Amino acid sequence: MTTLDRYIVRQLGVDYAIALTVMMSLYVVLDLFFNIDEFTEVSSSWTAVLGDIASYYGSHAFLYFSQLSGVITLFACLTTLARMRRGNELTAVLSSGVSLYRVAVPIVVFGLGTSLLWYVDTETILPRLAHHLARSHEDARGRAARGIWFVRDGETALLSAMEFVPARGWMRQPLVLFRDENGRATRLLEAQEASWKAVEGHPAGGVWRLEQGLERRLDAVSGDSIRPSDVPDTSAVEYYESRLGPRSIEARQAQQWLKFSSTRELSRLADEDPTLVGRVRQVRHSRFATPLVHMLMLLLGVPFFLSREPANVLADAGKCVATCGLCFLLSFSSEHFVVGTTLSALPAWLPLIAFSPVAVVLIDRIRT
Repeated sequence: MTTLDRYIVRQLGVDYAIALTVMMSLYVVLDLFFNIDEFTEVSSSWTAVLGDIASYYGSHAFLYFSQLSGVITLFACLTTLARMRRGNELTAVLSSGVSLYRVAVPIVVFGLGTSLLWYVDTETILPRLAHHLARSHEDARGRAARGIWFVRDGETALLSAMEFVPARGWMRQPLVLFRDENGRATRLLEAQEASWKAVEGHPAGGVWRLEQGLERRLDAVSGDSIRPSDVPDTSAVEYYESRLGPRSIEARQAQQWLKFSSTRELSRLADEDPTLVGRVRQVRHSRFATPLVHMLMLLLGVPFFLSREPANVLADAGKCVATCGLCFLLSFSSEHFVVGTTLSALPAWLPLIAFSPVAVVLIDRIRT
């Protein structure tokens, strides 16, 4: 690493820290401004309100980072280049015989490093916080009771409950419907209550302990009825071994719960539920395409500032914002595209397909 590289990386680190602090703080303040009433409605004291706010945004900060990571990196890198250009430092670099392409090397390497941070955050941290990310502003601690309906548990079971309290690991009137490979109900498991019991070494982390648990076999039932009074074959059940613990059930209540899953978990979900194959494929491709989109945005923005010619920095900044903004909007919009299973991977790669030629042209036009 040369002296120039160390100088640029040091400036990038400072600008990145500033951009990270400003953008994350702005995101939190704006969200809190519009939702402060939801925190105050459920808590009577300010200490409880502050605790709920800290709990909610402490976990959601990692989600906000995953959404803003590419923009933060772009802003930090372009701020560094704009400062060097404004101070005629790029002219001094050129006069020493160093190409402007060489100046861009530490910037690109820095962008790769921040893309790695994004991947670690999305692949490792968010899956562990998925149950927190599923909580709303008014239930930041997961103490409110809610109903759950037909949550897929493994390959054959559907789990429902009249009330579910995540923080307590408790369900009221849970009901589990087991099906065969044709989708026909074969067993019905119900109880008055169910509480989560942690078991060390268990694949799911524990089991559900049932109060007045009863299992009914439905194989001998004729017709379409599965009323309990029609089922003579019953047996008492004390435990239910589920693949879903309280955190997993809570995480699946989120609208975007698949995006909070790791790649390994996505593969398992696709094997268990064929109806999720298309959505899982789209999320998995997005997981690998997003870091490339972040790098593409950086390569789109750098040519506007990597120039030896004196010019209006603000004018170039406006062009950069317009170009990179279109790429970011396409990337954000493509996450919400709904396509068939065959083309489910296409939305993740649309920004790369559309803007890669633009980046090549802009980089080629750099005068070194």
